Amino acid sequence: MTHSPEALGISIVLAGEAGQGIQTIEQLLTKILKLDGYHVYATKEYMSRVRGGTNSISIRVASKPVQAPLQRIDLLVALDEKVLSHLQYRITEETIIVGDPEVLGAVPGILPVPLRQMASELGNEMYANTIALGLISGLLAVDAQVMEKYLSSRFADKGDDVVANNIKAAGLGYDRSWTLRESGEVRFSEIRKHEHSNEIMVNGSEAIAMGAIAGGCQCITSYPMTPGTGVITFMAQHQHDFNLVVEQAEDEIAAINMALGAWYAGARAMVTTSGGGFALMTEGVSLAGMLEMPVVIHLAQRPGPATGLPTRTEQGDLELALYAGHGEFPRIILAPESLQSAFAVSRQAFDLADRYQVPVIILSDQYLVDTYYNTAAFALDPRETLPSIVETTEEYQRYQFTPDGISPRGIPGRGLGLVGADSDEHDEAAHITEDLDLRVKMVDKRLRKLGRIKEELPAAGLEGHKDWRTIIISWGSVNPIVREAVAELNRNDVAQIAIQQVYPLPADLHQYLKKADRTIIVESNATSQMGNLILRETGHTFQHAILKYNGLPFTVEELVENLRQCLLA
Repeated sequence: MTHSPEALGISIVLAGEAGQGIQTIEQLLTKILKLDGYHVYATKEYMSRVRGGTNSISIRVASKPVQAPLQRIDLLVALDEKVLSHLQYRITEETIIVGDPEVLGAVPGILPVPLRQMASELGNEMYANTIALGLISGLLAVDAQVMEKYLSSRFADKGDDVVANNIKAAGLGYDRSWTLRESGEVRFSEIRKHEHSNEIMVNGSEAIAMGAIAGGCQCITSYPMTPGTGVITFMAQHQHDFNLVVEQAEDEIAAINMALGAWYAGARAMVTTSGGGFALMTEGVSLAGMLEMPVVIHLAQRPGPATGLPTRTEQGDLELALYAGHGEFPRIILAPESLQSAFAVSRQAFDLADRYQVPVIILSDQYLVDTYYNTAAFALDPRETLPSIVETTEEYQRYQFTPDGISPRGIPGRGLGLVGADSDEHDEAAHITEDLDLRVKMVDKRLRKLGRIKEELPAAGLEGHKDWRTIIISWGSVNPIVREAVAELNRNDVAQIAIQQVYPLPADLHQYLKKADRTIIVESNATSQMGNLILRETGHTFQHAILKYNGLPFTVEELVENLRQCLLA
């Protein structure tokens, strides 16, 4: 059986129960593949349990960079008998399934590899996963020396015996793979290797955390909630490297109020959470609106309502972010699409919050934060991270009226002035007021900031041929999947607008929509929340909406099929 990687690469899936060690195989395999010069992309779907269930990790190995999941499986390594029914919709006649007959039983069409027996012969069944690692590495023609060198460094702190046994276990799997290849039972076409010396491999959570640090974040205060926890975990691991204050608050209400207090004192702070936690923060978001206090909030979306599917993905919290908080006040919502933009958007969020004194919400999702691939090292341009803080005078007024609505922001102790802050409606000096004419002036002042924000944020940016007639709109993490699907369509009359600036929307978006003969929107939610926002802001109604909300991300193949149906309609 021969598999050709073509442009899509080879799709590998590792699957088994939680606790069986598939994550260990994944971590070792992706690092080895990257070191050997392959382009690697990995994402996962997992159940909300510590043991049992069925989890799977999808890995694409390709000759060029890839940033989207495939539905098809070329090689499935099944560590549990429930895997086959769980992934049945992805398995085709071309799928090569490898498994231990002791675990899977006598299943027709499966290539039997006695992982447990081979591991027992080494003295410990725990080496079964390393044997599986060696098997996959051999099937992909990984350089054995690269594999052995990485295993030596990875297990160096475990002692010489552990290192030697893991190398031996990987070697057993590697040798078995060549037996399969030489017999003709498995044969993959060669994938070109590249030099990746200046590339890193991180996931979305790490990219967002690094961007926050690069943006001058000095403090993160959060209550753990999947899938937003990875950001505070990374920053906690590196708090001493960057002089960060990392505080796990008693709840989300305390977390956002701590962050507001940090900004009031002059520090740059953020919180990270998911939908249920953000729901608790909405009073704090409204407080930030009235105080005109900067704050950065990372909201990693998962399916709701309530607990929903806590370890799956969805773009279901756009309207929550858009309308959170009582009253009317400006905000900025950004949705990164990739690891590079996760870093850049997170970094930019702190400057925007500081400059405009508004909440800035970074909307990611479980798919984005848990996905990783090799990418160029993040670029750190030489710009300084300077807070928009003034030295106050005795006449200082915190909420001074200005033409653009942005008042000079002082902090206590810097200058001679008093820096007031009041959650009630207030005058320019932050004194409580019930003057109704002044109330109108203050509301108008706060909302005037939106005009300046729209001027700074970038244009929509259409991707496609000059002869386009159909526009596909997507946002956030769905963008790269749509981009690859559009490339597969290979039609000059189809273009894409990939939105990352969610609110305010790009100022020129309506111009493109007005010119299009057909418009299609693609979202991971049930009600087309971005479509509703665009309708509200531009009056445009989409002819077609491709929506997915079962907790899994779109795949390239299903989007290609859905788009073809829309184009034929």
